[in-house]
Order: sequence, then structure tokens, then C-alpha cells
Amino acid sequence: MIYFGFTHCPDICPEELDKMAHVVTAVQTDKTFSENALVPIFITCDPRRDTVPVVKEYVKDFHPDLIGLTGSEQEIKKTAKLFRVYVSSPPSTEDGDYLVDHSIFFYLMSPEGVFLDCYSQNTTAEDVLESFKKHYHEYIAQGGELKTDPVLSH
Repeated sequence: MIYFGFTHCPDICPEELDKMAHVVTAVQTDKTFSENALVPIFITCDPRRDTVPVVKEYVKDFHPDLIGLTGSEQEIKKTAKLFRVYVSSPPSTEDGDYLVDHSIFFYLMSPEGVFLDCYSQNTTAEDVLESFKKHYHEYIAQGGELKTDPVLSH
């Protein structure tokens, strides 16, 4: 599950990451799912301020398994475009204080990187969880297998 946001976001990004964390915790505590059935990922939309140390510290506030990613402005722009994420930030400000306008969705992807579903700000954690359960059970029923360490196995 992937969310695009930024660490200086005052309200929406933290709310969405809290929602994602709730879903991840629910999946992890439900023994009908295999280990690492749902991997949460945060990708910054603000690589100028969101350095590796900043993102690493930020994701700790939401879930211990949340993976935080950053990169160059070109890499982030390219990745956002692949997910059709709208991102707009000012070219620069004197004090470095600005907001980043961006799409507010998180994305459910298969282990192979296939898009399965997306969830808007208005989607509840319970609705996300039900959607995940449906997609998970369909994936397993079709012979899909999950790696025990999904990040290092690709």
C-alpha cells in the first residue's frame, strides 16, 4: 500500500498515514493473513526538504513497518507520474516554508506491482480493510504467493 505525501504536511498526510497504519495493524493481527501480506510505503512529494533522515524519522510516528522513500526531484516526479499523482510545489521560498499540493489517495498494489485499488481521503479504514481482504483472498485463490521479505525479494 503506497501513499504520496510530505513530512511538513500539517493535517491531511498524518491523518491518511494514521488510517493506513490502522489497516496495516488490523491485517498484522489477523492470523488469516500471511506475514508481510500488506507492506505500507510512504513516498515523499517534497524531496527538497524530505531527505532520507527526515523521512526515516517521520515514518516512525505512524507504524514501525512503514517504509519511507525519497529521491531526487526528477525521480519523485517520475514516480508520481507513474501513479498519476498530482504534485505541485512552489519553485522556492525565502524561508523554506511552503505547502505541497498533491493528490490524496493511497494505492493498493499486488506483489508484482499491479494496481489493484485506490482509496480517497473519504474512504474509511474499515472500507480499506474490506477491500484489501477481498483482493488478498482473490490473489491467493488464483495461486499468488507472498514472499516473507517483500522488500528484499525483488
